[in-house]
Amino acid sequence: KAAGGSRGAVLTRRGITLRVLLRDGLLEPARGVLSIYYLGKKFVGDLGADGTITWQETGQVFNSPSAWATHCKRLVNPAKKSGCGWASVRYKGQKLDQYKAAWLRKHQPNAPPAEESLASEGEEEEMPEEEEEEATREGRAPVPELVAAKKTEERSKKQHDGALCFADHGPPGKRLESKPRVPVRYCTLGTRDSARNPQTLVEVTSFAAINKFQPFNVAISSNVLLLLDFHSHLTRSEVVGYLGGRWDTNTQLLTVLRAFPCRTRLGDAEAAGAVEEEPHLCHLSPPHPPGPYYHGNPGVESKIAPFWVMPPPEQRPNDYGIPMDVEVAYIQDGFLTNDVLQEMTLLVEFYKGAPDLVKFQELWSQDQTYLDKLKGSLASRTPKDQSFTHILEQIYSLLKLSS
Repeated sequence: KAAGGSRGAVLTRRGITLRVLLRDGLLEPARGVLSIYYLGKKFVGDLGADGTITWQETGQVFNSPSAWATHCKRLVNPAKKSGCGWASVRYKGQKLDQYKAAWLRKHQPNAPPAEESLASEGEEEEMPEEEEEEATREGRAPVPELVAAKKTEERSKKQHDGALCFADHGPPGKRLESKPRVPVRYCTLGTRDSARNPQTLVEVTSFAAINKFQPFNVAISSNVLLLLDFHSHLTRSEVVGYLGGRWDTNTQLLTVLRAFPCRTRLGDAEAAGAVEEEPHLCHLSPPHPPGPYYHGNPGVESKIAPFWVMPPPEQRPNDYGIPMDVEVAYIQDGFLTNDVLQEMTLLVEFYKGAPDLVKFQELWSQDQTYLDKLKGSLASRTPKDQSFTHILEQIYSLLKLSS
């Protein structure tokens, strides 16, 4: 409808689309004039004469700023609910909602103020304050769940504690004794099925393979890696534990600073409940990767492969989450802390005399014992400070006696 003085002739803010702004000369169709900045990523789009947006990177066409913004932001942050398109898409560097406001001032100066807050036609209600914060601080994503679940984020803090878990699977023993489980491809899973084996291993996927960005960064302390690697070497059974650290909303960085091995058997339901209550954290996901005695890793050093289960899209809530390979930076600690040494000693005591404890004096390969394998794997994760070496040797001696 044309702008007019009567209430019924007023074109509401919800009815103002890109086509309206193009028709009335506030915008002009051109290549590369539209952009989105979100969590450090930039997206560039072409504005068509018909009001559509073509994302330059893939050639995908979107019918509204909200549709394009939602799509792009979910590539970076899958938990994003809406795109706040008019508040975050920029035309030649200026937000589209400013062009919309200019159109209203020019064509409908007497429009009721209440209508200023309405979204454009076919779009969700905008949240300009939230989007302004995202543009200023490059947003906030949820604490990622690396083989685990998150502790509720305190939005009032810029940094706070998070919670993760680690898991290892794969009986070492003799190499021919274990029956390998073959991972399946995610595309073969379909929707959730109660009949499916909950221990099914699923191949991890890279973010690049599905045209997405990793929505957060991860750094892990070498002391943490040493402790979980040590725990994984002790037994032919699966081991689990929790990881603790810090989540920085400004940099989207998760720093893992502590490991808390669970001294319990997975089949012990009573003990498992007590362990979960102790750190006040949640249960973990099925284990992967297979750990220090993995058949596909003939080397001495364990392969540690963090992954994050990306939740299914909102429109398909019954799908399985996608296990995504996570790139990690490793922080070399200057010394071995007392809490790590204490945890190692407690783990040796817990597994002492157990039937599934690894026999460390036996041969792991033709010329190396299981103890040699353990020492070799931990060597790359130990600090340069050698003052703790005698304590480690005491722990290794306890292992030999226990097994």
